[in-house]
Amino acid sequence: MTTQSVLIKDTTREEREEIVRRGLSFCGDGSCEQCSGCSMGVGSIDAMYQPYIDGKLELAEVNMLHAATTFTLGGGRNADIASASSAETSTE
Repeated sequence: MTTQSVLIKDTTREEREEIVRRGLSFCGDGSCEQCSGCSMGVGSIDAMYQPYIDGKLELAEVNMLHAATTFTLGGGRNADIASASSAETSTE
């Protein structure tokens, strides 16, 4: 089995669209628009992966940026909620 490269330099825009579509089809129906049914919770998948599809950021970079703004060290899925909770605790 040969693994296809997902790097921008090795793919066309159409191939990148298909890579994103295939990668997101793991949940069943393949329709993620405004779903938030998985831990990704990004709402519009098109918006999240558009920089990869456009050839501006590698797929791994898009995923790292999403993780960096969504997850916090030590658990907790949403950095905004974690920040709000710690602010409430520190003012008491």
